Amino acid sequence: MELKDSVAVVTGANRGLGRHLAEQLLQRGAKVYAAARRPETVDLPGAVPLQLDVTDAESIRSAAGIASDATLLVNNAGISTSTPLIAGDLDAVSREMETNFFGPLAVTRAFAPVLERNGGGSVLNVLSVLSWLHPAGLGSYAAAKAAAWAMTGAAREELAPRGITVSALHVAYMDTDMAAAVPAEQKTDPAEVAAQALLGIEAGLTEILADDTTRYVKQSLAATPNAA
Repeated sequence: MELKDSVAVVTGANRGLGRHLAEQLLQRGAKVYAAARRPETVDLPGAVPLQLDVTDAESIRSAAGIASDATLLVNNAGISTSTPLIAGDLDAVSREMETNFFGPLAVTRAFAPVLERNGGGSVLNVLSVLSWLHPAGLGSYAAAKAAAWAMTGAAREELAPRGITVSALHVAYMDTDMAAAVPAEQKTDPAEVAAQALLGIEAGLTEILADDTTRYVKQSLAATPNAA
């Protein structure tokens, strides 16, 4: 996909990776709707602030109506509550699934007709190495990202006849608020991840693996899990 003169909607664009994606899209000559639950927190010059709460159906419908010229959707908004699946609070598990799985699904369903009307386009789902690696302490996040990976593959097949490509970005720890407690040497620069993501969209990649940890885990998927 050619990013120059594209029209992008980036969810969670007020900080972290989303802000870097929006900023670099602007630098590449795209029009950018910087979507956030609180659009007043968007401080990116040149971007169009857009109110969008991925857990609110009316907010999603309204955003799709406003950004009716979109050709690229970046599903970046997400949360992590560090909740285990068995011992953790079930409301927290549900909140992660609502935000990290049902949210991107609902936004994609709303914007697919928009992209199609505009001649086709692309969707990028920001996922995680935890789509494939499932530590107990992050069970709810991993389960939601694994579900989002499955959704990405199914949506790719369903939307292809409508001229819409669907890609997944997988990454381990980034230097963002979500990973504030992680040592710096274990984190990737989100600006570099954003650059890789946009290059992947331009190249038409279905999966973009942004760091060595993610590439290693992906290559290890065929291995037999260790016995308890």
